[in-house]
Amino acid sequence: MTKTSYHVRSIEEQDIPFLWEMLYASLHTREGDEPLQLESIHTPELSKYVEDWGREGDFGYVAVDQQGKRLGSITLRFYTDQNAGYGYVNATTPEMGMAVTEDARGKGVGTLLLQTALDEVERRGIAEVSLSVDPDNQAIRLYKRLGFVEESLNGTSVTMVRVSKLDHWQN
Repeated sequence: MTKTSYHVRSIEEQDIPFLWEMLYASLHTREGDEPLQLESIHTPELSKYVEDWGREGDFGYVAVDQQGKRLGSITLRFYTDQNAGYGYVNATTPEMGMAVTEDARGKGVGTLLLQTALDEVERRGIAEVSLSVDPDNQAIRLYKRLGFVEESLNGTSVTMVRVSKLDHWQN
């Protein structure tokens, strides 16, 4: 799979079932642990990442191959103190969620999704973006490479934040 064999587009309504699949795929389990039950994505703690997708402020992308097969997704969503996600920082910082299908991992799909989302964050003038990741998840290297820094530890996940380049220029 080369970068020319896939592209990124904005999330559309027909992608919502795929967002649920990617939410499940994003749940990191450690080597030797039992996989989480599929039903776990429908708990209030997790369903908030996809439920009612398309509300004001939601944005994200899906990577697709030349045949239209979805390879991964990235979502950005704003939360409040009342419905905070695992990577919640504050109500003005969208929390990012990303996953790539198993067969598309290690082929640049995640990098392209992340870079596209970060470009949109800059375009929208959003000061910072956050995410939550298990410290054992290989994706943490990608996040660090693209400017995310560890902010805090919440249970078994690290909250990472990336401050917008625009914010640096204004200071």
